[in-house]
This record gives sequence, structure tokens and C-alpha cells, in this order.
Amino acid sequence: MTTAPEGFEDLVEANARFAESFDLSGFDGIAHAGVAIVTCMDSRIDPLAMLGLKAGDAKIFRNPGGRVTPQALEALVLAVHLLNVDRVLVVPHTRCAVASNTEAELRAKVAESAGVDAAWQGFPVVTDQRATLTEDVHKVTSHPLVPASVKVGGF
Repeated sequence: MTTAPEGFEDLVEANARFAESFDLSGFDGIAHAGVAIVTCMDSRIDPLAMLGLKAGDAKIFRNPGGRVTPQALEALVLAVHLLNVDRVLVVPHTRCAVASNTEAELRAKVAESAGVDAAWQGFPVVTDQRATLTEDVHKVTSHPLVPASVKVGGF
């Protein structure tokens, strides 16, 4: 079943081909390598390949900038307690839009593209990637529901 509007035919067809050879239907859902990754939504990043992992090895949370947001923390707590995760990697990247633009610049670009005012939309930017990475790792290690036994690294 699909509720896709017109314009998604190529993706639905590709999914049908993918489903023909899909071999993880009996997968238990846990992270078999015990890994969770928080990284950016940038499509150049292939989280599994960059770490030598395969489907089923890791839980992946992506957002602009690869930030440890409240939603990322929620995912990590569930991953640690329910999905076999004992290592967390926080992985932002170079040439990231949220680290190479100001919030005003991002708002202006979105407003230009959308044709409407975007001044109300927040776009948290990163002005110092190293300091932000340290802060994000600390958010994970200091969370009361993330045990000290979980290894957390920033990369």
C-alpha cells in the first residue's frame, strides 16, 4: 500500500525491485555491531560504509549538522536500552551547510527559494565545530539514562 502522490513512481518501482531481493525480513532489529551513529543528513555521508559496517549493524540518526538534539538523545536512550547499542559515534562533517552559513544566511536562502518570509524558522548553526562536537558528546555521556559503560566518541 502507498499513499504517494504522483511523481514518486521511479522510487516506488525501485523499492519493488529492492524488495524482490530483500533478505533482512526476519531481522531482529538490534544493532548487531552494538553501534549507534549520530550524523548529518548530507547525502554524501554513507554511515555504514564509512565504518565498514553493513545493514543491521548500527542504528543511525541523521539531522542537519549531525547534532545531538533532544530527538537524537531519545533515539540513543532507546538504542542503548533496547537495541544492543554500547558504542555511540557523533559524526559531523566538513563543508556542512549549518557550519558554513549564519542563521540569517540560511533563512535568506530558504526565503528566496520558498518565496515567503522564513524569519520565523529556526536553523541552529554551528560556529565552532570542535567545541560543538565536544558539547554534543557531553550531552550523551551526561544523560542520566545513558550508562557510563556506553562508549561515546566524537569524530
